[in-house]
Amino acid sequence: MKLPLLCALLALSAPGLTSCQQMATRPAAPIVLWNGGPLTDWKMAGPGEFLIEDGTLRATGGMGLLWYAKRDFKDFRLELEWMAPEADDNSGIFVRFPDPGTDPWIAVNEGYEIQICDAADGLHGTGSVYSFCAPSHKPTKPAGEWNSYSITVVGQDYTIAVNGEIVNRFLGFRGEKGYVGLQNHDDGSPVRFRNIRITPL
Repeated sequence: MKLPLLCALLALSAPGLTSCQQMATRPAAPIVLWNGGPLTDWKMAGPGEFLIEDGTLRATGGMGLLWYAKRDFKDFRLELEWMAPEADDNSGIFVRFPDPGTDPWIAVNEGYEIQICDAADGLHGTGSVYSFCAPSHKPTKPAGEWNSYSITVVGQDYTIAVNGEIVNRFLGFRGEKGYVGLQNHDDGSPVRFRNIRITPL
């Protein structure tokens, strides 16, 4: 069907939608990457694993990477929740890295890690772009409680929010497209994740 006819039909069926321009600017719907089910579209790189327990993913062993292998992303907003039992538990969310195969260090060296570790400060603490940009502050809840991350990436602009508060703005310089994944850092950091979703922008 040609676009003008499609727009006309949509205008009749949805009176609030008045033009194709509005259609083009309508935000994309979030894509659920994981919601408690099997890890069908995910792959593990490196040692350790993520266990599915009580509707959450629990990191064990490491250092490894659980990555969403179904597709890569360019501009997006990645949202998820995490819980660290202790303040010194270490984990992170990797973004925009190439296919790592079996090597988790591909994500470290070619993507960016958004860090989780409340006991660390500056370039290595929660809210940092690990080793590149420290957060302005750390609005996390006490250890053992759930927190939320919102990571928005457009071009080379990275905006990171913890529990709804913007804590970091970073201008990147690595690739502008790639995969997303979760880190299992070590056997002593059983960080949990849930409600993982991404919205292409």
